[in-house]
Amino acid sequence: MKTLKLLFALIISVSITSCVVVNDDPIIDNYVSLEEVVGGYDLWYVDYHRTTGTAEIPYLSKAFTVSFFNGALYANNNIVDIGHTGNGLGIHVGSYRTYNDGVLETRHNLDGNYSFEVVQISANEIRLNDLQRNVSYILVGYQRSNFDYDMLFYDNIEYFLQEYVAWERTGAANGTANPFDSEHFLQFTPENNTTFYSSHDSFGTNVDLINWDYVGSYQVDDIIDYDDLKFLTLYYDGGDTEEFELSVINDGAIELFHLNSNTTYVFTGRGFIQYLKGGDANTKPAVRNSGRKRTKIERKKINRRVLK
Repeated sequence: MKTLKLLFALIISVSITSCVVVNDDPIIDNYVSLEEVVGGYDLWYVDYHRTTGTAEIPYLSKAFTVSFFNGALYANNNIVDIGHTGNGLGIHVGSYRTYNDGVLETRHNLDGNYSFEVVQISANEIRLNDLQRNVSYILVGYQRSNFDYDMLFYDNIEYFLQEYVAWERTGAANGTANPFDSEHFLQFTPENNTTFYSSHDSFGTNVDLINWDYVGSYQVDDIIDYDDLKFLTLYYDGGDTEEFELSVINDGAIELFHLNSNTTYVFTGRGFIQYLKGGDANTKPAVRNSGRKRTKIERKKINRRVLK
């Protein structure tokens, strides 16, 4: 029996063209086509943190999900509006073909052609091994009805924060007066995934006219035993530090609980930045928005602070 491609990297191996063997005699032939594998899930989450190799595939490094549907290749390059754009599949970015030897060919409208060996590593996970470059991507399959949107937001929170030109403070409750009360706008940019700006401009200021008064770096930490909460620290260049518990309200609003004052702030996104096929954006400032791609972000894991 000739194995064409390994489909399951398990103790019991099943190839894309597979058969059950008893005493070396093939008795049943169960054919599972590659088209059935890649088309078996509506959405494939690109688990970028598990990427291996030294090269990269540009469109896979931008996408949060990809989909294979009747020869058409789709991608969600934004977290905002995911689940709605393209009826959940995202934007149409190219085409694909599958072959019986387990090879997947994709043709991206801007990035060109790529060929992959497809290896299924669990019931809903596949690995794409680029046949010409030293890189492999792990994709996790979901149906649109059971996609884990909370996981997507919190696992990629830095990118979600970047998808608006500005976050405007739209609410504040409880707590005591403190200097952060003067911060009316925040901005998080793709610059090393660690740069933020803040502004004291009046509420309602046009996002293109905001004067960014302060700049600094920020850090997001995971909180042990909490999948729906992050710890955000803002390090101002002037030396001040502000600490918050960060939670996502929806794809247009976040909640920051300020630890020093026990104030709960709500910030609402202004100026949605849509990342299209080549990383271009349809909102200003275009230079800042171009070319965004995902990188491996390593976060510290900390215990939740005792609230005052």
